Amino acid sequence: MILVKKLEEFTENSAMVNIFPLITYCVLDIICITAMGRSSNAQGDEENEYVKAVARMSELLTVRGKNPLLWPDFIFKKLEIGKEHDRRLKILHDVTNKMIQERLQDSTKDSRSSCKDDDGSGGDESVTRRRKRIAFLDLLLQMHREDASFTLDDIREEVDTFMFEGHDTTAAAAGWAIFLIGHHPDVQARLHMEMDQVFGDSLRPVTSDDLPRLPYLTCVIKETLRILPSVPSIFRKLDEDIILDGKVVPKETLVALSIYGLHQDPEEFPNPDRFDPDRFLPENAEKRHPYAYVPFSAGPRNCIGQKFAMMEEKTLLASILRKFSIKSVQTVDEAKPAGQLIIRPIEGSMLVKLSRRK
Repeated sequence: MILVKKLEEFTENSAMVNIFPLITYCVLDIICITAMGRSSNAQGDEENEYVKAVARMSELLTVRGKNPLLWPDFIFKKLEIGKEHDRRLKILHDVTNKMIQERLQDSTKDSRSSCKDDDGSGGDESVTRRRKRIAFLDLLLQMHREDASFTLDDIREEVDTFMFEGHDTTAAAAGWAIFLIGHHPDVQARLHMEMDQVFGDSLRPVTSDDLPRLPYLTCVIKETLRILPSVPSIFRKLDEDIILDGKVVPKETLVALSIYGLHQDPEEFPNPDRFDPDRFLPENAEKRHPYAYVPFSAGPRNCIGQKFAMMEEKTLLASILRKFSIKSVQTVDEAKPAGQLIIRPIEGSMLVKLSRRK
């Protein structure tokens, strides 16, 4: 894993490392390969425009959302903040449009090659090609070919959603998990024990079969998402009147739901400020209200990628914890978590020290 090799460089002289951007670049590479079928090379390009544009767009949208004077487009677009918004948005759209066009060209070439292979000219190479893993973007392009009303602009909107939600939220969750683990040696010791039980001295990569054998790591990720949920709040428009605290909230009302606040409920989570992964052991979680903990939202509008996100975070964290011990050198307050579109360190800094385990 490229990330692990990069982190090894910081163990030589016990140097501090800002873990957040490294995690972000890694997760962007992962989502591009798995969902888009394209390499972003984010880890090889520390000045990646896409990552910077996403972070800045979160800030701009938060500023606009808090100021009703900026809500009308005709005002917003005339101001510098609106002009910067459009510049950043163009960067995001250019990246996704490029991915779509490249994948569209590749799929056309594969289709032509497949026709030749079906005539018997492809040999073993054709079998490998047909077995190539299908990315999410391939499915969208197939829908476009079958139904022209599903346009390339529609695909771009879907890709934008997966690219943003698939890297920024997951990077925040994994980054905060590393940061909190670095503050709790007892939790880290249990994680290292679990890693050793599953992997021993092996250097093999983490596989999907390993993930169910890491239950305590699952608890750690869930507790991280309780204390610092990647998405701190969500919005829902009511499709019927509801009664809330004896008062009628009418249909069509836009309701803001604070996931962060919900997860701090002391009735469901005693001593809520304490980082305690044991809260999510089966015997402790089974009696909890099903909507007391909703880091991925809930109901028909919940996060479509939550299973993928959990698998990705477990794989990423397991790869790091097998190799390193972590010590955080900032407090959580010093890292300044800020609730924009996601909860991220407001200055982009999560400082830790790493040491080799073996």
